[in-house]
Amino acid sequence: MNIYIGNLSFETTETNLRDAFEAFGEVSTVNLIADRDTGKPRGFAFVEMPTKSEAIAAISGLNGKELDGRELNVNEAKPRAASGNRGGGSGGGFRRNY
Repeated sequence: MNIYIGNLSFETTETNLRDAFEAFGEVSTVNLIADRDTGKPRGFAFVEMPTKSEAIAAISGLNGKELDGRELNVNEAKPRAASGNRGGGSGGGFRRNY
């Protein structure tokens, strides 16, 4: 199960997150999201746990708990929208063929 973790301190490391989640079970991956241009943390991450019951226990156990001075927002990650359906951009309108 893929888990979203928000409201992370900019001081939080992948090791800190892994340690917190491993208290509830096996962790497959930890992905601390960084800004593409600056490389600085963006304040959220994703943790993947292979066992759903352990993931649910981690969500329940860590949501609202403090890590590195910040109260975590932990819940099941929602699937990403298809890449062509991300919104934004300028409308562009329509084109007439005369």
